[in-house]
Amino acid sequence: MITRKSKREVEMMQEAGKLLIKTHKEIAKMIRPGITTLEIDTFVEKFLASHGATPEQKGFSGYPYAICASINDEICHGFPRDEKLSDGDIVTIDMVVNLNGGLADSAWTYTVGNVDQVGRRLMDVTKKALYKGIEKAQAGSRIGDIGHAIQTYAEGEGFSVVRDFTGHGIGPTIHEEPHIPHFGLPNKGARLKEGMVVTIEPMINEGTWNSKMDSNNWTARTVDGGRSAQYEHTIVITKDGPLLITDQGEER
Repeated sequence: MITRKSKREVEMMQEAGKLLIKTHKEIAKMIRPGITTLEIDTFVEKFLASHGATPEQKGFSGYPYAICASINDEICHGFPRDEKLSDGDIVTIDMVVNLNGGLADSAWTYTVGNVDQVGRRLMDVTKKALYKGIEKAQAGSRIGDIGHAIQTYAEGEGFSVVRDFTGHGIGPTIHEEPHIPHFGLPNKGARLKEGMVVTIEPMINEGTWNSKMDSNNWTARTVDGGRSAQYEHTIVITKDGPLLITDQGEER
């Protein structure tokens, strides 16, 4: 069932979003060759606790960490680990913050040291694809409008759009209806209504869009070893257009 949030619920999610933004900005300062994603995971859990919040995905369906940390060819749900990040890697940090029952969800891909031109272009196209999808997140539009905008842009730039994982509604739990595919046809799917809160989180690959699952049954990676990037915002559908509650204030 698709739910629409009250003003109070949106305000709670906005407060969680503010903390999530702070957390990502602290992570950005940490990313460098030699750090491990397990160190980042430990930092995030302590940082959230110091602000009275918890990492919502820890324990969700048995997931054991505060963040997902997906490196290079890992599409999503990468486990934090002791392996040091290397110069030239790209790494996506995805997390859900629970602050007093309000949830906010955001993923961000970071460069580790000197990333090659193709990797940087992949990241740039993925971020632009996110915002092209957000532009279509208007009350009265349909879910397919979002996916179509993302797919046509990303594929037009020579990249592929992951099909196996989607955005979603959020609050009061991590994954709510509706699913938000990052591909599809315009004027198809459920209609967006004021008060809905969703995530848009395109995962864009260098090569084919197909994925395979690691033995941990969580981590998805590309079948051809190509790199994958992801950017995600939590968005409130309002009568005045999409309201980003995880906006870091970056240039678009």
